[in-house]
Parts: sequence; C-alpha cells; structure tokens
Amino acid sequence: MRVLTSTAILLTFPAVAIAQEPATNLEPIIVTGQSRGYVAVNSVTATKTDTPLLDVPQSINVVTREQLDDQALRSVGDVLRYVPGTSVGQGEGNRDQITLRGQNTTADFFLDGVRDDTQYFRGLYNLERIEVLKGPYALIFGRGGGGGIVNRVQKTPSTSGVFRGGRVSANSFGAWDVSADVNAPLSDRAAFRINAVYESLDNHRDFFEGERYALNPYVAVDLGAGWRAGLSYEYVNDDRVVDRGVPSLAGAPLKGYRDQFFGIPGVNRTTLEANIAKLRLDGALSDNVEVSTTILYGDYDKVYTNVFANGPATAQNGTVPLSAYTDPTNRQNLLVQSNLVWDIAAGGMTHKVLFGLEYGDQDSANQRRNGVLSNSTFNLANPVFPTVAFSALSRDTVSNVESVSAYVQDQISLSEQFEIVAGLRYDRFDITGTDLQPNPDRPFARTDDKVSPRLGLIYKPKPTVSIYGSYSQSFLPRSGDQFLTLSPTQQNLEPEEFTNHEIGAKWDVRPDLNVTAAVFRLDRTNATTPDPLNPTVTINVGKTRTEGVELAVTGRLRPNWQVSGGYSWQDARLQGNDSVRLAQTPRQQFSLWNRYDVSRRLGFGLGVIHQASQFAAIRTSPTTTRLPAFTCIDAAVFYEVSDTIQLQLNVENLFDTTYFPDAHNNANISTGAPLNARLTLSARF
Repeated sequence: MRVLTSTAILLTFPAVAIAQEPATNLEPIIVTGQSRGYVAVNSVTATKTDTPLLDVPQSINVVTREQLDDQALRSVGDVLRYVPGTSVGQGEGNRDQITLRGQNTTADFFLDGVRDDTQYFRGLYNLERIEVLKGPYALIFGRGGGGGIVNRVQKTPSTSGVFRGGRVSANSFGAWDVSADVNAPLSDRAAFRINAVYESLDNHRDFFEGERYALNPYVAVDLGAGWRAGLSYEYVNDDRVVDRGVPSLAGAPLKGYRDQFFGIPGVNRTTLEANIAKLRLDGALSDNVEVSTTILYGDYDKVYTNVFANGPATAQNGTVPLSAYTDPTNRQNLLVQSNLVWDIAAGGMTHKVLFGLEYGDQDSANQRRNGVLSNSTFNLANPVFPTVAFSALSRDTVSNVESVSAYVQDQISLSEQFEIVAGLRYDRFDITGTDLQPNPDRPFARTDDKVSPRLGLIYKPKPTVSIYGSYSQSFLPRSGDQFLTLSPTQQNLEPEEFTNHEIGAKWDVRPDLNVTAAVFRLDRTNATTPDPLNPTVTINVGKTRTEGVELAVTGRLRPNWQVSGGYSWQDARLQGNDSVRLAQTPRQQFSLWNRYDVSRRLGFGLGVIHQASQFAAIRTSPTTTRLPAFTCIDAAVFYEVSDTIQLQLNVENLFDTTYFPDAHNNANISTGAPLNARLTLSARF
C-alpha cells in the first residue's frame, strides 16, 4: 500500500524533459542532451535541468556515442580507463566496480538519471553517451556517490525518419558480436526504436568464455500540447566464466602466469537475467514550467560461483591457497523520480528552480555457501584443478529498503558574469531485514534521516569561460551500497559522510572544443573499507582524505582531428597517518585518444593510457600488494567503403606491454591483455 500511495503521489508531480541528439542527427521525441562529435554540450538526465556543462560547478566527463564507436569500447570498464580520476576494479569477475576520487563502489551507477545499483556488467549497445560526474552529488542523486557517479544515457526514438544500423565485430582472441539499431516513425507523433546485441565472449585467459545478449525496444509518443511519453523495456542475459586473475608474490603481482586460470573450469560461472522497464512522461505546464516523471522497475536474478586464490603464492613455482563460494542474489527495484523546473525572473535576476521528489522500494535476497575443496592449494609446478562441493548456508539474508527524498535547487543568474547554484536535499533511508542464518533468525533495522547541501559559485569573465567554486555532501548508510546485512554494531553507527570542496575552470574554446580543470579535496568520515586480511568483512578506518587535480580537453583541434584526453593527480590517504594509502587510487593517470581523418574516407586513431602504481587494497603494512605503473598504446584505422558502410580495425596494446590493470584485493589481480586486434564492419541506411 505504501508503494502504491507513494507512486501515485509522484505521478502527479512529473519530471524535467530529457534532450538528446543521436549520432544519426534525428530529432528525438524524448531528449537527453546534445553532442557535437566527441563534445557534449549539455546534460539533462545527470543535472535534472537543461543546463550547459559550462555552467555546472562540478567536474563532468562525457563519452559520446561517436567516441564509443571509434574506440570500439565494449564495457563500462573499457570506457573509464580513458577517464582520468577514475580507476576500474576487478569486481571479482562478475560486476562493474570502480573507484572515483578514492571511493570504491559497486552501486553508483545510474540509467537516465535513475539509480541502477544492482551488481552486474552493463552493456553499451543501446547508449547515446556515458556521463561521469565527479565528487559527492547527493542533492541530485541521493545516497552514495561519495566520489561521483556514472550515468548511462539511452538512445531514444525519433519521428524524423527511418534509420537502420548494424554492426558485426570480431577480435583476435575469438570473441565476436553483432548488434542492430532500428528506428521507425509510427506516425508524425510516434516512433519506435529497437536496439539488440549478441556477444560471444573470449579473451587471453585460459578457460574464459561466455555470452551476453540483450534487447531494448523503446516507443515514444508526442501527446501534443508540449507533452511526451516514452516506454522502454530491456532484457539482458549474461552467462560467463568468473575469473579473478592471479595471486601476488612478495607484495607484487605474480609474474609469468598471465593466462593461468586459478578457478575450476566448469564451476567458475556467473549468470544474470534482468528485466528492466522504464516509463517517462515529460511536459510543459506553462511557458516557464517543465515537468517530468520517470518510473523504473527492474527485476534481477543473478548467481556467481567462484574458486579463487585466497592468498599470496609461497614462491614463484610454489603453491597458492584456494577458497570457494557460491552466491545467488535476487533484487527487485521500484524507483520513481519526479522533477519540476521553473524558470522565473525577479529583482533583475533569473532563476531556474528545481523541485524534486523520489521514492524507492528495493527488495533483496542473498545467500552464500562456502565451498569444500578436495585440495585447498594449487601447485604452480604441477597445476591440477581440485574438485569442490558447496556445503550448508553461511549467509541467508532478506532485506527491504524504502527511501523517500525531496530536494530543491535554485540556479540564480545575478548578472551576465555571476551565477549561484544552491540547494538542499532531504533523504529518509529505512532498511529492514532478517539474517536467516545461522539460527535463530536475527532481524535488523535502521532508519537514517539526512540533509545534504550543495553550493556553487560561478564567475564568467567571458560567455565561453567559467570559473567556479563548489561545496557538496553525500552519505552512505551503514548497510553499504548493496545492503546485504547490518550487524548489531553497525546498527548503532552513523552513516559515512562525504564532503567535497572544489575549484575549477571551463573554457569552450570553440563550440566543438573545450578545456576543463579542477582542484578538489574530498573528506570521508566514519569511513569503512574491506579488510585486507578478510575482504568479506569491513573495518572502520576513521577519516580519509583525497586531494587532487583533474585536467581534460575534448573536441576538434582541426576540422579533421578530434581528441579526448585528460590528466589527474590524486593523493588518497588516511587522515593523521599518511603511511595508510587508499586502495586502487593511482597518484597519476594520463590518457589521450586521437582520431585524424586524412581524407573523406580514410582516418587513423591513436590512444595512450598511463597509470601510476596503485595498491590493490588499503595499504596498512609494507606487504600490501602494489600494482606497478604501466603505459599502453592503442591504434585504429577507419575506412568508409561507401556512404553507408564502414570498416574499422582497432589494435589494443600495440607494443604488447605486460601490465596489471586492476585488482579486487591483494590476492586477486587482473592481467592485461596482450597485443590484439578487433575488426568491425558497420552499416547505416
């Protein structure tokens, strides 16, 4: 009854319009943001207001559809490797996991501005862009997001004309995929668009394989009088090997075993079946008032089973301890978001006032069974895979999270040079649940009421230049980002809090070229982190601080030369003890991708990624595993066979560098792919 009541209330308070210009230049019915090549002009779903990125007092990186295609990117992890200030985690081989400004998360993902916090690998086949917003941003996104968030923006239908696109791709490891994108007007006021993909997965690692297929039909209707509606449904099926990489040796990744599998073939597996429905209603109540409502329902059924290295190797040809468990999770999300944007002028100033309401109801059920191995050590000199049996339940938890939020923000233009952005958000987070194992059942519950402020000051010496300062906060409840359980001790602790101070500048050199810079300090209080000695539990570490600098350039240096590059420097540590360093936060990162067209039909691409060394887990002792620095070069060739057909060859790791890009903890470290190539044939009609 509470769900139905809250949904009904929010439906009467609809949300902001979404604006987008697809790569096909068809005018969509539901809009989500404009782009020019690699350059994003504005964002609606990520900011909730149709605001130029120049006027947002926050560091934002956007990867457009054109750049996703040019780099032949296939995963969120692939995308973020080219976004300095973010690092990609291993995610235990079964999910997206990232670190933003020193804050590790599996849940700070959004779909068209609505929470998408279930643990899984997200595809790119149906996206118009990916937006990375840095720093805590609770006013817009609510709990979590301590270091920032990643927002995926879907392709939407258009009435402007029929469009058909297809893509076939294969790489030198044996992986291949095929995808389709079809848009068809149903009338002058309605359109249908469908995106679909099938992927056969493979890479350099022994025994790794899998498949993923997904389907996303989307219908949109112009209802007249300024009102529009869109209904999207996505089905995702993902089945792949769980691979947690190689162990460490003497505080460094174990070398010489790049392709060696430390699981059990046929046992290490993760499966996901997801059904995600999204309804949007956008409209104008008057010339200066726009409203929008989004309702998202998701049902996720996931299982992952893994055998993995549970400690360092004893020697280069010694033994490695193994452990195992299986972990099924079922999640149902009902999320309702409504926004109203009111443009007014008063007292010689203009205001863009945002009012918003959100409601969430999330049910989760999770179990874990530990594995009993026939041999709990793996002999590197004589590799023989053990057998495993999964014993009685070690965890059996059900929980419900109900959240209610209200927020208001005012973007005030004091003059042509000065703007203020100020707002407050109230969140009520109510979790109830039961630990069903071990007996007897242990119920748990906690309610948190939090107010999160945001303040930004913008000075524009020229219309194309902004200099800003900002202050923002966010929080994370003690049940964590997946709210699996809440111990008796955690029930009595306040949420973790994140406070960000930032100064930055943005310059639109031309409409198709921009440069940004930011200096920030992010403090986390009541902080917890996975225990380096037992990653399944968390430990309290007190206060942490990440200080850093971020630089970015995106756009056309010349009409035939596009770039997307950036640099970040970060110092992430425990306050009061500089010897304790935060996990998976390289001090320096640099990336630069170039596309240069030598003629109308022929182009070349060249990219470089540099990442300084990083700790696999929070550094609390000299033995903490450290991943060495690396530099990788990527390249591409583009050839337009005709006006409708393009061939593309992408080469990854051109100089066959040996490197370790990411980790889950001290004993689970990913090995970088050697030199490989991907050939893609694309067609558009």
